[in-house]
Amino acid sequence: MRQTRGPAAAGPHGTPTALGGWADALGTAVAGLLTMALTAALGLWAAGAAGLPDGAFPSVVAAAVVAAAGGSLSATGNAGVIAEAHAAVDAVPLSVTLAGALVTALVFLRPLRHRAVAPAGELLGRIARTAVCWLVLLLLLALAAHHSFTVSVGNELADRLGALLGSTPTVGFRADIPATLGYGLLWLLAVLALAFLVSRKAPLTPRLLRFQDSVRPPAAAMLLTLLVYTALGLVVGVVELIVRGDPARTLAVILLGLPNLAWMALGVGVGGAWTGHVDTALGLPLPHALEQVLRGRGEHPLDLGSLGAQDGRVWLLVAVAAVVLLGAAFTAAVHAPARTPAWRHALEMAAALALTLLVVGLVTRIDARYGLSLIGIGDLGGDLGGAVTLTPQLGRLVAVGAAWGLVTGFAGSLAARRVRHPGEVRDARRTPPRSR
Repeated sequence: MRQTRGPAAAGPHGTPTALGGWADALGTAVAGLLTMALTAALGLWAAGAAGLPDGAFPSVVAAAVVAAAGGSLSATGNAGVIAEAHAAVDAVPLSVTLAGALVTALVFLRPLRHRAVAPAGELLGRIARTAVCWLVLLLLLALAAHHSFTVSVGNELADRLGALLGSTPTVGFRADIPATLGYGLLWLLAVLALAFLVSRKAPLTPRLLRFQDSVRPPAAAMLLTLLVYTALGLVVGVVELIVRGDPARTLAVILLGLPNLAWMALGVGVGGAWTGHVDTALGLPLPHALEQVLRGRGEHPLDLGSLGAQDGRVWLLVAVAAVVLLGAAFTAAVHAPARTPAWRHALEMAAALALTLLVVGLVTRIDARYGLSLIGIGDLGGDLGGAVTLTPQLGRLVAVGAAWGLVTGFAGSLAARRVRHPGEVRDARRTPPRSR
């Protein structure tokens, strides 16, 4: 039966009218950013940010959403004429990012789910209207994402002298509005492009239909891999929440940085590596083995060897990677054209996994540090300074991703040969002759 839509939503050929198109665009932007705000608020509340002074909680939530949506935050510091505060934060709360990306993509594709082909003009129009609504709402969040905190040097007399001399140290943050809007737009376009890339229900323009059989299966397999790792991380987090103490800390990790840890587990499991260090002054909620490896001054390697020395169970990540990637490769081969050779599946999976691990490395990097110096000489010590850094070894991640993709892609293709592929028609030449 032919579906019809209201006059405010669709034109004569199912294309959206101006009012309906803008309503869909606004709904997509609101749904995505609201999901991100709720996730960030719950995670920050669990982390104790609701108790920040001077009503800073809404500003911190706005800042977390800005960071998760690809925006840029600038640290601010001012300590008058004799002291100087330093601060820098570069990290992405991927739980917030993932939640917003999934909801944004689902809501955007919902009006298009019953169509296989759509004109390029219509799709570009939908994307443009969504981008306008997204940028307006992101601008409002960026304007709200600013706050300053007064830092005590730990000595009452020094605090009083600082106040008299106008050198009371403050640290804070604010959104870099031009960079936030620019990167936020790129983030939205990337999410929508990936939605068309991985969803078999998303319509394509006639010119792009010929690419869907070769691109969509490996792309969807990579999304499946990342979601499976996130789900496994969620299971581990829930077990930690039930079995061990400090549930607020565990909940904060789940709601703010679960994919950061889960996707790093994928990279480590296939042989990738990061380097970094953590100062205990920051008190970040990190898994014990990870914190033990990174704690202290200087850069420390983070890979299977260093983590395995702290906890032998880390070596299970290799087996998990093998099972998940073989399953993803098998799924990709099943949804690819039936007569695609195994070597082509292997090359497609190698390229897809190498690119995926490159992106994982880029989005999991962290550089957060703060400090306070007096007349430009050193750090005043105590809890006034700290840092956490995490830098991916991108070349290694890409190399091991390509290697694992080749092996699992080839194996998955061989395993899928006896499985009927969607849309496959078995003709007389492939049907075995009947015995007489």
